[in-house]
Formats: sequence, C-alpha cells, structure tokens
Amino acid sequence: MSNLKDLEIPSEFKKNLETLGFSNLTSIQEKSLPSILDGKDVVGQAKTGSGKTLAFSIPIVNALNVKKFRIQSIVLAPTRELANQIAVEIRKLSRHIHNVKVLTLCGGVPFKPQVASLNHGAHIVVGTPGRILQHIHETKVDFSNVNMLVLDEADKMLDMGFYEDILKIIENVPQYRQSLLFSATYEDNIKKLSNEILNKPIFVQSEAVHTSEVINQKFYSVTEEVKTALIPSLISSNKSKSVLIFCNTKIKCDELTDDLLDLGLDVLTLHSDLDQRDRDETIILFSNKSYPILIATDVASRGLHIDDIDLVINYDVARNEMVHTHRIGRTARAGKNGLAVTLATNIDDNRMDLIKEKFDDVEFEDMTTVVDDMNYKIDSDFRSIFILGGKKQKVRAGDILGALTAGVGLDKNDIGKINILDFVSYVAVKKEVIKKAVKGLERGKIKGKYFKVFEK
Repeated sequence: MSNLKDLEIPSEFKKNLETLGFSNLTSIQEKSLPSILDGKDVVGQAKTGSGKTLAFSIPIVNALNVKKFRIQSIVLAPTRELANQIAVEIRKLSRHIHNVKVLTLCGGVPFKPQVASLNHGAHIVVGTPGRILQHIHETKVDFSNVNMLVLDEADKMLDMGFYEDILKIIENVPQYRQSLLFSATYEDNIKKLSNEILNKPIFVQSEAVHTSEVINQKFYSVTEEVKTALIPSLISSNKSKSVLIFCNTKIKCDELTDDLLDLGLDVLTLHSDLDQRDRDETIILFSNKSYPILIATDVASRGLHIDDIDLVINYDVARNEMVHTHRIGRTARAGKNGLAVTLATNIDDNRMDLIKEKFDDVEFEDMTTVVDDMNYKIDSDFRSIFILGGKKQKVRAGDILGALTAGVGLDKNDIGKINILDFVSYVAVKKEVIKKAVKGLERGKIKGKYFKVFEK
C-alpha cells in the first residue's frame, strides 16, 4: 500500500486528505498506518521530516467520536513549538468533521487560560509532559476516556529528563488504550520506556535515519581562531540559502551573532535567555524565510521543525553522538538532500571518536579546500510584517491575504507564509514590496478593523 486512497478510512476523510495535497504515503506511513488503524500498539523509528506526524494523526482523527465531548487522545511532545505544529496538523486533518476541539497544553504560556479551556472540554490534547502533569495535579483534568496515547520524539523527551513525568501521566490514563511511540533513535532508554507503556508493540522503521545519500557530512580540522572566518566561505561555496549553526553555549551564540552581523550577514539567535514570545518570533522569522541564518543552542532548538535547511554547521562539536544525530537531522528533511559540516579542534578528539563510531559516511576535508565564492551572497527573498492581532481577535489567514491582495494590491505570489498566534500575526512578504504592504495595511482594514502593523 503506497497511496492514501488505499487506507481503510471514511471517504469524506480521504477527500479532505486529497484537498490538503496528500496522496502517496511516506515510508513510515506505509509501514505503520495499517497496524495503527487496526488498533495495535506501534513503535516507529523515523527521523524528523519523515511524515510521522501524519502517521499518528490520521488514526487519531479516524478514531474520534465527536459526539462524545471528552478527551479521547493525548499527544505528548518535547516542546511547545512541536506541540503547536502537531495541533495545527490535526485540526487540518479533522476539518471534515464539525466542532472538533484540539487543545494545546504547554509551558511558556499562562496557566489559567488553559484551565478555562479545559473547563469547556476538548476531544484531543497535545502538550508537553511538564504542563500536562501540572494540569493533572492542579486542574484534576479527566483523562478517563482516553483511548489513544502518542509519544512523539520520545528520545528528545527523555533527553530533556521527562521519563518520570511520562510515567506519572500514564498512571492517569486508562490501562486499556492504544499507545504509539515515535523516536529518531532506538537506544536502551527508549526500549525500556516502550516495554513499560506499550502492549506487545509492532516495531516499524523507515529507511535509515541518516544516510550518506540524504545527509552529506563533512568534518574540518580547524583552530578555534579561524572558525568564524570560515563560515561565509562554507555558505558561499555550497550556495546555501538556509543555514542553521549550532553552538554549545548561549554566550558563544551571542558572540558569533555579533561577528557575523559585522560581516554583513542577516542572522537570528535562539537560546534560553530569550523569553517565549521572542523565541516564537525568532522561529517564525527563520521558518518563513525572512532571515537566512539561525544560530542556536541545542536546548533552545528542540522541536525546531523547519523544512529546506540545506546547511547545518556544528560550530562547536556536539557533546555526544546522540546530540550530533539530532543536529544533523535538521537538514535533509522530507527526502531532500542536505549538508552537515562540523568544525573540530584538537580538544574535540574524544567526542569526535564517538561520532565517527556511529557514522561511517563522514568525509574528512582540509579547510583549504573551501573556496569562498565572492559573487555569492546569502539573502532572503522575504521580510515579515508583524500585525498586532491574532486568533483572539478572530483574524484568519484568508482575512490577511484578502487585505494584502484586494486591499493593498499585492500579487498573491508576493506573499509567503502566514502565522497567526493568539494575539499577533506574522506575514512573510517579498522584500521589494514590504514597504507598500506595511503602508497599505496601516491605512486599510483587516476584517473591518484597524490593526497596528510593523516591519520585522
């Protein structure tokens, strides 16, 4: 079975999938969906970008009894960003069913509004373990009707120390349920967790998590002093358009950001000193292609799911081989090729040995082979408009699109991604028309209302 049409799901569900542009199954979907739809517990090993979200979201929607206004499915994710993306996907998949309520319960946002939302009820909950456990203790949320539990990116949740939280959550859901676990790796801790919470699971695995055909890895032996100067050459020699650079500390992130800005590069920074609002904004601006380079720490980048990152640079060697695996998995998503470059000094030898043991496809090159193409300049086609209005003001993507096309006179091809949060919205617009777009929205209305508008 390689086509979504072959799935045993209602015809109206298939039509919705077709309108969303889904047709052929990815490897992990093809291998896991029949068993999941048959009600079996499944462990799926698949990397980011393999289509695993659809693999568990289709069964969640298919099993939903919308007339039963109780929480029927829970999806646990390591970060708020990933939880929000999963919730958006489930809402799209369930739009052929009226009045489906998908609720996100994550940290980094106020607790009381979530309590109010829970009091109004929900069908599906997507959230982070810490916040869901808080609601179990303080809100006394009722999970007695849950029939499906999903752990997405379980390896990352365990890396972040959520093992005990996950077990405590499971104590509050019915014993007789369907459980699904998805992970990029299948280490001993994942095996132990799956044995504790799943019932005779079927193990499925997509193609090799990282292969030389998908991710080309290059290691350069360098001194600390030349690392920063090498980055523009790495970018230009590979004609990269979207670059993610990993540093081990937030201090190094800030230092590198300043240095690259001095070199004339457009750079964003993501680390734990940012508050949640700034973190959300940074991820949106990078993912909608308004900025071409993001410098991040490992902790801050967890749950960063962005397609079309064609170059990952390990400015600092990862602390262990598992972190290295997560880092390079940010490129080569959705079947596209990617390049991961690691800059190693002589003090990194021990960590490099561990990484080399896991990956036998690494190319070792001399940094003198990197030739800077002075004619190439990494740039973004888009910049973003910030609108002080969002879901709570009933603003929809179609409203913004209409205001920019019919109202301001932009061509629809001038408009990129539209991200609508609770109280604000971001719109990617071609750089050459950004001034026109901002002025037009300042003078005009969106859905009959005036909103403050800024360029980001």
